[in-house]
Amino acid sequence: MEKNPFAKGYRDLIVYQKAREVAKLVFAVTSSFPKDEMYSLIDQARRSSRSVGAQIAEAWAKRRYPKHFTSKLSDADGEQNETQHWLDTSVDCGYLKAPHAAELNGKLQEIGRMLQCMMDRAGEFQGPNDSCVHETAQPYGSSTLDKFFSPLV
Repeated sequence: MEKNPFAKGYRDLIVYQKAREVAKLVFAVTSSFPKDEMYSLIDQARRSSRSVGAQIAEAWAKRRYPKHFTSKLSDADGEQNETQHWLDTSVDCGYLKAPHAAELNGKLQEIGRMLQCMMDRAGEFQGPNDSCVHETAQPYGSSTLDKFFSPLV
């Protein structure tokens, strides 16, 4: 199976682009919330929505290790679920209309489905092994280091 032939970096991932778009929308919608929510509901919604993209970027950096990759994608999925919670809470508090929250939650659920597909196919995102740094064959503890250590008595 061919390894991820299209994405050259996390910015190329459609799920990352969608996450950034949702974060912008959450920022815009929370701008109209009451100022007394600045350090609670507004802050939480903005942080969790922004974290989705950040977790995807971190996952990309760890894609050569499937368990780390899926762990970061799982964190991103958790953040999108948290954002849905804060949007629902915003509706409950009367700060956001239910149809607007439903639209944003739909976008977040789509991101969640995309993340799940990525987790299910983690091996396809590993990329080429030839992009790793390769050391020349130098034995550690060679004679060049011996001058720094005294023999054990």
